[in-house]
Amino acid sequence: MAQPTKNTDRRRPEKSGKPEKSKKSAKPAELLVAQNRAASYNYTLLDRYEAGLVLHGTEVKALREGKANIRDAYVDFKKSGPWLVNAHIAQYLAGGPWNHEPLGSRKLLLHRNEIHKLSVRTEAKGLTVIPLRIYFRNGIAKCEIALAQGKKTWDRRADEKKKEARREVDESMYRNRRR
Repeated sequence: MAQPTKNTDRRRPEKSGKPEKSKKSAKPAELLVAQNRAASYNYTLLDRYEAGLVLHGTEVKALREGKANIRDAYVDFKKSGPWLVNAHIAQYLAGGPWNHEPLGSRKLLLHRNEIHKLSVRTEAKGLTVIPLRIYFRNGIAKCEIALAQGKKTWDRRADEKKKEARREVDESMYRNRRR
């Protein structure tokens, strides 16, 4: 009779001190390119929407480098759809003769009912649509837009007073906790 032998091939592999890599890359889901920080100061933001951007190749490469400015930009509704106007995307350095126009209009991609809702509200009530930020989500360029109403000077002062009061309350609570 044959004697049973130990099978050393079936041992568990030894664990090394290195953590295992996940199958997906460790890149962030959203990469912020440009932000309109003055929007909440100059406007009362009512509704927010996410829109896709129609871009050329050099525009995408310039956005990936973070070269965009949307401070003076706004959304204009034409028969062909919504357009992002006055958004500055700097020219891509290696673009050569195929470069884009920095201040050109760019088409926004929204659902038909969202386009209708926004265009009706901007025409009727004197509201406007402004971009809040441009970012990449999973490699696709997106623009967060908001339906906004312009603030008057006294609105801004009232908001500043509220922020200052909130800041003072938080600061005093922080001081009292530390004692």
